Amino acid sequence: MKAVRQIEDGVLVDIEVSPKSKKFEIVGYNQWREKIEIKIKSPPLKGRANQEIVKEFSNLTKAPVEIVSGLKSQHKTLKVYAVSKANFLDILKSKFIIK
Repeated sequence: MKAVRQIEDGVLVDIEVSPKSKKFEIVGYNQWREKIEIKIKSPPLKGRANQEIVKEFSNLTKAPVEIVSGLKSQHKTLKVYAVSKANFLDILKSKFIIK
């Protein structure tokens, strides 16, 4: 999966966001765009969507998360600290239908 890349202090995760959904959800992996597709509840206003993404991924991984690119875009890159690529993919597989 090219959307998740190992770096020295964690992983970088490329995501594509669909706002204004009924709930936070990781939909799957888009092989064409090479991004993990997620749905979020928050609208893209005043940083609410970004806050929800950081909060949900922090809760999911039990690790600090920040958005390193795409603050005003639907295409974002997250940095998840202190998690290996294998651990991150295991979390996705256990919680969602990511293959």
